[in-house]
Amino acid sequence: MTTATAPAPMLLTKRRIWIIFSALIAGMLLSSLDQTIVSTAMPTIVGDLGGVSNQVWITTAYILATTIVMPVYGKLGDVLGRRWLFIAAIAIFTAASIGCAFAGDFWTFVVFRALQGLGGGGLMILSQAIIADIVPANERGKYLGPLGAIFGLSAVAGPLLGGFFVDHLTWQWAFYINIPVGIAALVIAIFALTLPTKKATQPIDILGILFLSIATTCLIFFTDFGGDKAYGWGSLATWAWGVGMLAAAVAFVIAEAKAKDPIIPLSLFKNPIFINATAIGLALGIGMFAAIGFVPTFLQMSSGTSAAASGLLMIPMMVGLIGTSILSGALITRTGRYKLFPVLGTIITGIAMVCMTTLAASTPIWLICVYLFVFGAGLGLIMQVVVLVVQNAVPAAQLGTATSTNNYFREVGAALGTAVFGTLFTTRLTDNLTAVFTKAGASASDAAGATSTLSPEALNKLPEAVHTGVVNAYADALAPVFWYLLPFIAVAFLLALFLKQIPLSEQSGLVARGEAIGGEEAERLEAERREAERAPAPADADLVDSSPQ
Repeated sequence: MTTATAPAPMLLTKRRIWIIFSALIAGMLLSSLDQTIVSTAMPTIVGDLGGVSNQVWITTAYILATTIVMPVYGKLGDVLGRRWLFIAAIAIFTAASIGCAFAGDFWTFVVFRALQGLGGGGLMILSQAIIADIVPANERGKYLGPLGAIFGLSAVAGPLLGGFFVDHLTWQWAFYINIPVGIAALVIAIFALTLPTKKATQPIDILGILFLSIATTCLIFFTDFGGDKAYGWGSLATWAWGVGMLAAAVAFVIAEAKAKDPIIPLSLFKNPIFINATAIGLALGIGMFAAIGFVPTFLQMSSGTSAAASGLLMIPMMVGLIGTSILSGALITRTGRYKLFPVLGTIITGIAMVCMTTLAASTPIWLICVYLFVFGAGLGLIMQVVVLVVQNAVPAAQLGTATSTNNYFREVGAALGTAVFGTLFTTRLTDNLTAVFTKAGASASDAAGATSTLSPEALNKLPEAVHTGVVNAYADALAPVFWYLLPFIAVAFLLALFLKQIPLSEQSGLVARGEAIGGEEAERLEAERREAERAPAPADADLVDSSPQ
């Protein structure tokens, strides 16, 4: 009778780390690109499918689904290993992209956007957790920097591609493009993402997942109904969602306290560094995504810019974000200190927000580009740094859970910001547009119909006086929203001031858990293995048992 032996620890050589990193880059590009590619195509999509008054759901559905599944991916990755979860996330995302491309009506499209979020949430979380698994915290900045740069690249490449497809092909190509990219990412992940797999030793926290999903959904509907003029904050329907959110949140806390292996351990909230960094992410999420999501729409409709040109105008933001993301990562690796970057980042982002409150139809394009550059530079100093801080403050066994929880609260902020401020923008825009068409002689019903199907192409066919009125309506609806976002950036600044500086870990997650050997020892063992492979076989090689041990 033979006894099973434990698998030998993985050798985390520099070569293997970069091979795994290539798979993460492919997955992150696929996910982050799709968050932004819809932004420039959105006016055309809602005009084609019908649903200008509900266009916020195109973004909210994706973010809501992403937010719900983040803690699930994080926890399951800690329990089961992250390789097959990452591959599954790519497959789900790619399949949902096909559904979006062939959707025949607005709400079918929204459903497939939500399914995309189920895959996209896994790609974002697992990419960050895998980096923590293979790279120690004191070297992780130079890897997290490029991952942040991918987000910045996508923030521009997405609107640019979306605009190109709208102007020269059809909006469906914004989703066709995901199919070859998804297949390529899938192939790379299958062959390059060699990571240990594990088996669960405790039952999955089903109740925790259920109550967290209900609470998150109720939260989004609560804010959406509250900001909708058809319901408002005095509506019983609005507060029914609010009560549901509170009830689900209480049930979640009770379930986590009793669970053997909770999806979000309550012990994390006893860690002051985790609480501080996660709160920064929450405040930043509220302001960041609401701002990014509607700027291309403003550029198209308020400035009379084409979809392709509005994508090009986002390049300054990409340059700022990529530059400071890579720079901050490199400086953290060199100095071992991180606190300064979120402080500077929130100040710079706040300055950009103030500038954006002055946006109008008459604002010069070059000045808008300057504002966007400053905005991107501020974000690049915060986003990946906050993730690094959280990962460095928790035990190796909780890397995925802590990473996903931090991202979860940032995405809750994003969903809140998009829903609340998107609703404010849409409600004010709808009123403004209705007034423009009514003033031009349209009946109330005709004005409502024209508002719900308005697209950039339709805008260009309107009489000059009506065209000007529509342009001013967009400017008047969006620019004031930035004032509402500023207090959240101020809160993030105050939290950054009190962020505690602790030494960065010198061990990666896999090494700390005994699942891998890293550093010089890994390089030495790998060199010995290669040398043994090159050695000539003995004369009696046919008598030697060469089966793998």
